Order: sequence, then C-alpha cells, then structure tokens
Amino acid sequence: MFNGNIVGNIDVASIAFWAFVLFFIGLIYYLRREDRREGFPLEDELTGRSLNMGGPLLHASPKSFKLPFGRGTVTTPTIGKEPFNIAARKAGPGAGDPYIPTGNPLTDCIGPSAYAQRSPLPDIDAFGRNRIVPMTLEPSFSIARGDPDPRGMTVIGADGAVAGTVSEIWVDRAEHQVRYLEVVTAEGVHALAPMAMAKVRKTARQIVVDAINAADFSGCPQVETAGQISRFEEDKISGYFGGGYLYANRARQEPLI
Repeated sequence: MFNGNIVGNIDVASIAFWAFVLFFIGLIYYLRREDRREGFPLEDELTGRSLNMGGPLLHASPKSFKLPFGRGTVTTPTIGKEPFNIAARKAGPGAGDPYIPTGNPLTDCIGPSAYAQRSPLPDIDAFGRNRIVPMTLEPSFSIARGDPDPRGMTVIGADGAVAGTVSEIWVDRAEHQVRYLEVVTAEGVHALAPMAMAKVRKTARQIVVDAINAADFSGCPQVETAGQISRFEEDKISGYFGGGYLYANRARQEPLI
C-alpha cells in the first residue's frame, strides 16, 4: 500500500519544503547582489582604501539599460568613482570629524552645497521634451488669475540687500509648477533661483530669497545652453542655494544654543 513516500522517508511535503528553502536562499542571495549596484565597494573614510565586502560573488554583475528617446544606454554598477578632492580640511583626525571649507563653500561641493555628477542632459517629460523650460517657450502656461506675476519684482537676499530683478519664470511641464526664477543682477548675470526657496511679498512687489546674500547671486552656477537646464546643472544650482543656509554668513555656522 502506498504511504505517500517517494523514496525512503522523502515525500511530496518534504520536497516542497526544501524547494522553498532553496528558493528563499537564492532569492536573498540575488537581492543582496542587486542592492549593491551603487555605492559599493565601500571605502575607508580616512584612507580611501576599498573595502571589498563579501568578495566578487556578492557584487552585482554589470547590467545595461536602454534609455528612451535615443539617449543611449547606462550601465550599473558604474566603473570607477567620483573625484573626492574638495577644498576643505578635516577639523580633527577622527573618522567622524567634520570638514572645514578652505575656499568658497557654495561652489566647492562640500556639506549642504554638495552635488552629484548627474547626467549632462536635460530632464525630459513623457513626450521627450525638455521638462523644465522658460515660460516664454511654453505658451500653454500662464500665471493663475489672482496670483502675482513675479516678473519685474525686486529680489532681496538674506542680508536684506537688493540682488536683482526677476526677468523670467522657468516652469515644469510635467508637474505644472514654477521651478526657478531667473534673476538678473546689477552686473548683468542671470541667476536661476529655486522657487522653493523664494517668498513672494505681493504688496511690496518683492521676492525674498534668504538662502544666500545679494552679492552671491552673481556667482550662481550658469546653464551652458540658453533655454534649457541639465540635471547636473540643477544639482549644482540647488547645492549652491541650499549651502547658503549654512555658509551664507558666519552666524549660520554657529550653534543655536
């Protein structure tokens, strides 16, 4: 009489159990390889020495992805590493000691001013068009009725001084919102200020950007091609203004208490 065993004490239930165990182990192994595509191998913070975590069997093999709209391919893990030479010195010998800027911290890619080496191409929408453009290039966009038009308004910096005048609005075609205000300084420099860091004073016809001082607008990173902004340029501009909340003046670098 058949008792359910296939061979000896091995039955269907035990086969199913061990098949699941082997599958689960393989799944964990696969996921651990895949989640190490970026940021690995780790590096020692002080010496920069590569820390090969787990050997080559635990590192994902390169995988290529075809980008849409003829933008080529991208491969991960990336080969090599980004340069680490920054204009700063460590406050002490410890691994967790902070870096003290030795140059212009707003542009030297340090602390809150840091930026990533992103794509030199503009971000695009679902139709392959440049996602962020001046509003003059997108006639379907307009200022909502009742909202103030920032064009022509005076821009005030963190020090209360006049930084320039808004000459253009850069809009996001995908998200339908304002991303940047193009500010023309007294020196004729066109600076793109993130709208998220701007406060509109409707009655005074002023816009306050308290991230950086008025004089710092002239040193803002520029776009290489008129009418478009790349992902890399976006990161640099965001880092420049974001870093101002710490580096714009000495008082912001001191303890609150």
